[in-house]
Amino acid sequence: MGKLFRFHNDVDTDQIIASQYLLFPTIDEMKTYTFESLDPDFSKKAKPGDFVVACENFGCGSSREQAPAVLKALGIKAVIAKSFARIFYRNAINIGLPVIVCKDLYDHVADQDEMELDLESGTIVSGGQTFTCTKLPAKMQSILDQGGLIASLNKED
Repeated sequence: MGKLFRFHNDVDTDQIIASQYLLFPTIDEMKTYTFESLDPDFSKKAKPGDFVVACENFGCGSSREQAPAVLKALGIKAVIAKSFARIFYRNAINIGLPVIVCKDLYDHVADQDEMELDLESGTIVSGGQTFTCTKLPAKMQSILDQGGLIASLNKED
């Protein structure tokens, strides 16, 4: 169970982590500025096991790999949206951050609501309602379980 942080349509990678912070040498230093233009206190409020919930086209804009990386570094358990920009989706899977398509959740939750995600069954429970999401194929779940595509490839013989 974690809290959700609700964001609008078309959240771009510059809103996730602004370009001026890409100069910092580590993701750990960058994560403090996650969503700074949308919610300056996000990195203080977000706790490991929390979720980001968004509407359409989450992660659009540039292909910066730091966008999903700062979310993962803050302990965000998953990003759930109606749809994702392809490059953000791929970058998230590459580093082991679950990205889940759920068409109905956004319209039935509020910022700071509590929710529970079951990746295996592809369901989310929040406010006494159960929502059906995209269930990840076994191979993709295995990749996430190993910490992402890169870690998965490094473990294969």
